[in-house]
Amino acid sequence: MIKKLDIYILRKFLGTFVFTISLISVVIIVFDISEKLDNFIRKHVPVHAIIFDYYLNFIPWLVNLFSPLFTFISVVFFTSRLAARSEIVAILSSGISFRRLLVPYIAGSFVIAALSFYLNNVVIPNANKTRLAFENLYTKDLPQNGNNIHKQISPGVYIYMKGFDLRQNQGLKFAYEKISNQQLRYKLSAETCTWDSVKKDWKLFNYWIREIARDGSEKITDGLYKDTVLGFYPSEFNQRVDDVQAMNYTELNDYIEKQRMEGSTNLLYYEVEKNERLAFPFATFILTFIAVSLSSRKVRGGTGLHIGIGLLIAFSFILFMQVSTTFAEGGIISPFMSVWVPNLVYGVLAYFMLRAAPK
Repeated sequence: MIKKLDIYILRKFLGTFVFTISLISVVIIVFDISEKLDNFIRKHVPVHAIIFDYYLNFIPWLVNLFSPLFTFISVVFFTSRLAARSEIVAILSSGISFRRLLVPYIAGSFVIAALSFYLNNVVIPNANKTRLAFENLYTKDLPQNGNNIHKQISPGVYIYMKGFDLRQNQGLKFAYEKISNQQLRYKLSAETCTWDSVKKDWKLFNYWIREIARDGSEKITDGLYKDTVLGFYPSEFNQRVDDVQAMNYTELNDYIEKQRMEGSTNLLYYEVEKNERLAFPFATFILTFIAVSLSSRKVRGGTGLHIGIGLLIAFSFILFMQVSTTFAEGGIISPFMSVWVPNLVYGVLAYFMLRAAPK
């Protein structure tokens, strides 16, 4: 049954969280505007595009990014003030157990974690489609060339290009191979290949084709020019790794499978992104439990001491997560372990801190 005490703590929890996350968002947006202002002026970016296409879609990503940290700071701040005013002592002395005291904290954490999960998997991917398109158009310098491109575009079908000019949609030293039962059956090579955006096909120059039958006989043809459809598009060569931020969970799963088939070198990064979307909201609960156990005891240093120790723990958690994901992207540990091990380690820390909290 919800009591006045639960509402009192929950209101302070969520109110402090909304205030702090709003404050830091405004500060970051101001710094971001100052950093990009010259670029906006130089490229004559429309004001409505800056506001509605970029910053309104930037805010959900920003809120989600800092939500665990500012959940922690919010809990430390208002709980340490309750402890400093002896309100925690009064609550426990009235017969309410420490475990019962945690109920509104758990409820507040659940609200923020559910919001984070919803932002991560529904709101942010849709918002990032517009935000990343804005960045590609106005603020990011996209790569203009690709080198030594190797891709599997469908099962048993591979392409290679020594180089690809993204401005001209033109490739150099192109090869297209079909392999069946680990044997080469078809190979198409060309000095250059150019994408025809009108016909939606590829133009090959100075090409030759080698076809190998099952009996081992070969047929070789060549020519100066050929139009053909090859099953891939120039847009596949100018994708940024952070484009996955514009995909929902289902799209990301499908994209990972496609990249696995193509032998992408960024596969581990995509796997980390997928696992982070599930593990990230759980950090809210863990940091809340650590914050409550840390700040519910009245100490001589007061709120300042609690916030100082709390920030040290919170930033160590974030650093741990960053290091572990870096290890995952380097292939040292699995992407699943990289995002769940920090939660597990700090979950154990939260358990022992809760046991040591004042009862």
